Amino acid sequence: MRQLGLLDYQSAFDSMVRFTDQRDDSTADEIWLLQHPPVFTLGLNADPAHVLAAGDIPVVKADRGGQVTYHGPGQLMVYVLLNLQRRHVGVRALVTALESAVIATLARYDIRAASNPKAPGVYVNGAKIASLGLRIRRGCSYHGLALNVSMDLEPFARINPCGFTDLEVTQVAALGGPADVNHVSRDLETELLSQFRD
Repeated sequence: MRQLGLLDYQSAFDSMVRFTDQRDDSTADEIWLLQHPPVFTLGLNADPAHVLAAGDIPVVKADRGGQVTYHGPGQLMVYVLLNLQRRHVGVRALVTALESAVIATLARYDIRAASNPKAPGVYVNGAKIASLGLRIRRGCSYHGLALNVSMDLEPFARINPCGFTDLEVTQVAALGGPADVNHVSRDLETELLSQFRD
């Protein structure tokens, strides 16, 4: 587990790609927890038309799955750099594990959340609280999930989040949970370790 603080998106992206390119079968898996300055990111097959009005927020193309989403301070990013071949874990199982860790973390705050098999991510009463986007290369994963903790949600109104025109977005603090990203990060780290413990 690496706590990386606030890191610009491109630097994190470049570091993930470099780590994945340079790793071998003996390289230990890592999970990075961090936040980004404001940025919109487009997945590999994202339609740029889903960015309605970026304004002064940069738009960056990424090599993950999924459509367009927003990252900003107050949102916890979890990048999973795992050797899936070595762990004998498929993509669907990885997605389920990430969703389960978020759901278990939110349950600590009496927030009842659920996944949706038709749209990856975690939802509370139909509103999205966590987004997922992964890339698998050479049998290894990178990118991961974004959990809204206590952030300015206004930029989500400038896009069609995840390609949906009527998708509501929510966050932990608005549902009675902690507003401290570090608090949520520690709890989520515990749940992630329970999912991915060797």
